[in-house]
Amino acid sequence: MTAGSPENVLTVDGVAVQYRGRPPVRAVDGVSFTVAAGEVVALVGESGCGKSSLARAVVGIEHRAEGTVTLAGATVPLLGRRRRRPAMTTLQMVFQDPNTSLNPRRRVGDQLRDGVRAATARGDEASDPGEWMERVGLRRAGTARYPHEFSGGQKQRIAIARALAARPRMIVADEPISSLDASTQTSVAALMRKLCLEQGAGMLFISHDLSVVRRIADRTLVMYRGRIVESGDTETIWQDPWHPYTRSLLSAIPIPDGAGHVPAAPGDAEREAWLTTMPEALDRPRGDEAA
Repeated sequence: MTAGSPENVLTVDGVAVQYRGRPPVRAVDGVSFTVAAGEVVALVGESGCGKSSLARAVVGIEHRAEGTVTLAGATVPLLGRRRRRPAMTTLQMVFQDPNTSLNPRRRVGDQLRDGVRAATARGDEASDPGEWMERVGLRRAGTARYPHEFSGGQKQRIAIARALAARPRMIVADEPISSLDASTQTSVAALMRKLCLEQGAGMLFISHDLSVVRRIADRTLVMYRGRIVESGDTETIWQDPWHPYTRSLLSAIPIPDGAGHVPAAPGDAEREAWLTTMPEALDRPRGDEAA
């Protein structure tokens, strides 16, 4: 790491995930990457390639057959029945379906306070749940309501607010927009990047929507059959992909101009403008054969 560059908050080194079977299934096979403070790293690939298994292994939900995961130099342990030590609460996860992560029997404000308490337990300044509602574009009064009183997109915003209320250094977002409609997907993805940048948190953003990835990710990792087959600066990968599987993924993106041209990726200024103006509200190819 060069002088003046942001520090790596997450280091994944040779991680493998294996499931029992005859023969055993190696869902993740020796994956390594880093995420720096304030950086959004996207993980893309078709369904079944191992993205979610990797995400769960990173946060400690899934057993790692091999390899290590460190958060700011400290090893991330497996989650157990005991409450995580305060330092590990700086690693938060946003799941694909907020209905599985929000407790339907608890008011939204009480669930946001869980994140606030995690932050204050580490000595961070206390914050107000209503403030986090407003930061994700919802009304402060919504803290008194229950999850079922919100739409799917609003519930995902609440899940994001709860994760951010813990003032994390690293967020793992496992397909957080895939269950939302198209207009909500872009606004939620933009919101996540904006809030992570404000807090200086790194984010691993897993998504099927390559057009959204292209707009919000600084770097992109392409996963195929449990391995990272290509990685690098997002714009470089879009403009000049070298792996045939990456080219196959990009060729499947709908082209809106009707001329067969992939639109140029936005630069920093254009990306920032897009983030601030967003409204609130195949057959499986072989990676070594795809053209």
